[in-house]
Amino acid sequence: MKRTMIAVIAVTLGLLLAPALPASDASAVTININIGSSISNGRGITCAQGERRLRNRGWRDVRRIDCRGSRFVYRGWRGGNRYEVVLRSRDGRVMSVRRIRR
Repeated sequence: MKRTMIAVIAVTLGLLLAPALPASDASAVTININIGSSISNGRGITCAQGERRLRNRGWRDVRRIDCRGSRFVYRGWRGGNRYEVVLRSRDGRVMSVRRIRR
């Protein structure tokens, strides 16, 4: 009981006396997706996996446009612009990134 109380006091004092670290800005992290880059390390992907991986790389409002055949087409927002991204389903490679008008 005495050991537990000492440990609780030590942790509390450590938290109170530790300087607060400044929070980092989440928007400062950017992951570029270029033609030829792979989002799945060369493994095949499904249409839903492609959408999720684009969102995990900072794309917003990603929509599936065409998921038939060997290429998956998505539209999404990045940095205030709207883009169309084409991924190859066989290996997750980015085939095309094209800015489109609003």
